[in-house]
Amino acid sequence: MGIVKIFYKDSCPMCPMAKKLKESLIEKDVGVVDFNVETVEGLAEATFYHVKAVPTVLVEDEKENWLGEWRGNVPHIEEVLTLVNGV
Repeated sequence: MGIVKIFYKDSCPMCPMAKKLKESLIEKDVGVVDFNVETVEGLAEATFYHVKAVPTVLVEDEKENWLGEWRGNVPHIEEVLTLVNGV
């Protein structure tokens, strides 16, 4: 099963939707890690993943291989679940 990484910023108008996506994924037992790009840890992760827009949603497999991404927007949960579950 994959893992979802969500990058956000408190002042971002679309980021509350990304936080709702996180909650919905957790309810479905999907591993989710979120990073506030306004913190040192979040900025370091964002730099590593070349995040230039928020929200950014990345999906990786358990070995951190890229499966999919959405930069500057929030996907529908079905799109994320398809990648996470390898369907």
